[in-house]
Amino acid sequence: MKRIGIIAGLGPESTTDYYQRIIKAFPSGRPDSENPEIIIYSANLYELIRLMTAKDWPTLIDGLVSKVEALHRAGADFAAIASNTPHLVFDAVRARSPIPLLSIVEEACRKAQSLGLKKPGLLGTLFTMQSDFYRKVFEKHGITLVVPTESEKQLIHQRLFSEIELGIFKDSTRQELLAVVQRMITSDGIDSVILGCTELPLILTQDEFGIPFLNTAAIHVDRIVRYCLDKDA
Repeated sequence: MKRIGIIAGLGPESTTDYYQRIIKAFPSGRPDSENPEIIIYSANLYELIRLMTAKDWPTLIDGLVSKVEALHRAGADFAAIASNTPHLVFDAVRARSPIPLLSIVEEACRKAQSLGLKKPGLLGTLFTMQSDFYRKVFEKHGITLVVPTESEKQLIHQRLFSEIELGIFKDSTRQELLAVVQRMITSDGIDSVILGCTELPLILTQDEFGIPFLNTAAIHVDRIVRYCLDKDA
């Protein structure tokens, strides 16, 4: 069994979700049961946002690499970044990483392929929805991503950082997010939704409107667990 390293805290609510999902994926209650060893580096969410807002990519990359190196020194055999948004610079971080890194975007794409999806809608932070790091991976496999309108992007981003990242889950916000999805189904013809922020599954907890909602945190955790057990290394 490999030792897991996680760059977390981006934000804290999804870090808890990752930890619980990983632990629950392993058998318990038997004399021969094993829990995985997990090393978590809880990073500063607001420092990450500051660097991305300033588009200071070299400093962001250096900071993430230093965190991976810290996990490696602590004994991690591989690592994952428990957040979609830092995957803006994932390729550059992976190129300098001393241990394997598992991409949430690549895993989401594999899941979309397995479901035969062709036109998912992508929800996430403003950084994620405005960037092309998701689109580039999906388009390689013939999948077209659709993002919300500019006003919808602003709404989603604002709700994420003023409520959801802080553990505030309002039904009114859930209805606003679902209204965006409904509009995208009607106007854009999306066949699914990628919850491209690991906090979104905490408020959008199930499939809606007869289409799949892809929980990127759960998809990422599944890959982490398989890799930990040498089932998918």
